[in-house]
Amino acid sequence: MSSSAAATAAPGPLATSLVLARDVSKTFGARKALDGVSVSVAAGEMVALIGPSGSGKSTLLRSITGLQSIDGGKGTISVFGQTVQKDGRVTGARAARRRLGMIFQQFNLVGRLSLFSNVMLGALGRLPGWRGMLGAWPSADKSRAMQALHRVGVSDYAAQRANTLSGGQQQRGAIARALVQGAEGILADEPVASLDPVSARKVMELLVELNKRDGLGVIVTLHQVDYAIRYCDRVIALKAGKVVYDGPSTGLDTKQLIDIYGPEFEDAFWEAKA
Repeated sequence: MSSSAAATAAPGPLATSLVLARDVSKTFGARKALDGVSVSVAAGEMVALIGPSGSGKSTLLRSITGLQSIDGGKGTISVFGQTVQKDGRVTGARAARRRLGMIFQQFNLVGRLSLFSNVMLGALGRLPGWRGMLGAWPSADKSRAMQALHRVGVSDYAAQRANTLSGGQQQRGAIARALVQGAEGILADEPVASLDPVSARKVMELLVELNKRDGLGVIVTLHQVDYAIRYCDRVIALKAGKVVYDGPSTGLDTKQLIDIYGPEFEDAFWEAKA
């Protein structure tokens, strides 16, 4: 799809949509963080959100979960067919969050708790609150947590306090927590921005595995354009709150990326790859 078509075409509804957003805007003071954004992401897609700082990537992701309210008007957001936001009101967000695994740049683990306890918190959405307060986890969920930690490669650190682990280990723990939650889709906001290149690749490979092997839809915001092209099938680019590209990652060329990021992009991109 061309940049101009992506900016103007509203997606049709999908029977198996992970996210369907129509005409979404968000204003902070005099600045429009999102300006009439319309996107749809199918349940099994692996999509990168890219764009310069301040383009609206994180605002869009937070709006999808209802953590950020959108402007009143005709904008709507639904997750798995359930309305999350409409007419500037957040509705049904809690139910949507139970089906979405959220992964953040700063990991969002409780530092004083063990990695195992942090992963077990993913089960809270389907268990009585008192079990979490007392740590009285059902044996099936404890087994599921250890399996998840083993799958992401950090089971040896299960008993270790989260704040003593490396960033890569903590982020893999956050992915394990989403597995225990039973998430049907993953929203990842700059999940590799704080990681070294080796850890970043491992985290991206895990997200790809969840998409390809488990069929989870994944939407990931990235500053690293080479990661978006390498790991994601589709890229949505935002600039000044508008969608300026929506299409296959293989369709992005240097000219389009310079249009998105500015003339300094080419030097910065090749320096990053060197």
